[in-house]
Amino acid sequence: MDVKKQLLNLTPYQPGKPMDEVKRELGLERIVKLASNENPYGCSPKVQKAILEQLTNAATYPDGYARMLRETLASQLGVKEKQLIFGNGSDEVIQIISRALLSHDKNTVMPTPSFPQYKHNAVIEGAEIREVPLKNGYHQLDEMLRQIDEKTAIVWLCSPNNPTGTYINNELLISFLNQVPAHTLVVIDEAYKEYVTAVDYPESINLLKDYPNLLITRTFSKAYGLASFRIGYGIAQENLLQRIEPVREPFNTNSMAQAAATAGLTDQAFINECKNKNKEGLKQYYNFCEEMNLAYYKSEGNFILIDFQTDADELFQFLLKKGYIVRSGMALGFPTCLRITVGTFEQNNEIISYLREYKMKQAI
Repeated sequence: MDVKKQLLNLTPYQPGKPMDEVKRELGLERIVKLASNENPYGCSPKVQKAILEQLTNAATYPDGYARMLRETLASQLGVKEKQLIFGNGSDEVIQIISRALLSHDKNTVMPTPSFPQYKHNAVIEGAEIREVPLKNGYHQLDEMLRQIDEKTAIVWLCSPNNPTGTYINNELLISFLNQVPAHTLVVIDEAYKEYVTAVDYPESINLLKDYPNLLITRTFSKAYGLASFRIGYGIAQENLLQRIEPVREPFNTNSMAQAAATAGLTDQAFINECKNKNKEGLKQYYNFCEEMNLAYYKSEGNFILIDFQTDADELFQFLLKKGYIVRSGMALGFPTCLRITVGTFEQNNEIISYLREYKMKQAI
């Protein structure tokens, strides 16, 4: 049985080993995972109560319109209900957009390195992929503009960018949007928006009224601590979403995810607390990098990319044996870097002590 030829060179997503399996293999009693940019503080206490209430409804299909979540989120964001589309994580929203707009006679422009699902979905749809390398960790917006032509269906922006944590400021974003032709959709992936502290980070929702070709994606997987429930969303003008909505599978977000996200939205004090703790955690890593003279990117996400000037996989294995799972930059386009999720104060201190130990041994 033949599959699409463009799938032949694609590899399925390879999740990391379960922590229990790593414990058994290495004889460890404790594993700390700082690899997937999850919230080390979990989720709001309000979420657990909402989930338990949903257990009695396990036999019924979820609300395909996600009414309670839709109403709560629309009110909080200051948008109309029909300006929202929900997905099984923002990954599915990206997939929906790609399936709706990309084909073999279209192209798509994206930064690299960045979130790999932009390219992955474009390959599946058979579209031409035009990658523009980051410069000093930032999007080269002028070069991305030069790559756009009459067949460009989507331009992807990731801000804060994964894996660098860098962002596109308000002035640069507006200038970019003013130059993108109306037939090209601009998608801004704001998965880490809740962690941003930069004063010139754009309030992108305010731009929707002026740019009908703009779509914003966000997620509940990061700051809201709901990664296991897989729920994210997109925001755009209503007529744009009406055109791509038919691609969305019915009942694509489950009842528990909807309830958890709704409850999480009602506890912004928890989100603000996580944001402040993340900022302090980043300072721990900045201070370490300055002390050890290591290059790094200042991050607006809940992770940091540090250049250790050594084989990233080797350093990954060193930390794994200490009970810490991080992300090697080898597969991210940064072969001498690690991407480390900001953990709790204690977790950050401990992993930094191991990193210092590794660098000191190298210096001998």
